[in-house]
Amino acid sequence: MGDMPSSDSVWGAVLRQNGFYRSAISNTCPDCYTAAEFAEDHPRGVYVLGFGGHVATVRDGDIFDAWDSSNEIPIYVWYRKER
Repeated sequence: MGDMPSSDSVWGAVLRQNGFYRSAISNTCPDCYTAAEFAEDHPRGVYVLGFGGHVATVRDGDIFDAWDSSNEIPIYVWYRKER
């Protein structure tokens, strides 16, 4: 693809090819909410939260990340529509 494997355009294309859709999340407070709040609101399914240069996965309400990003404010989310 002519870019680093960790760049948004590369992994975003992989998610899209695997049936995921991207949606914006309001990051303007007081309407913003944290990754932990997102995970609590989404107890089922697989989601990829984008924080602008970093991502974390939420699976069945649990956050998976290399560090504790539960208090970060996601900018967008990748999700797969239920069949």
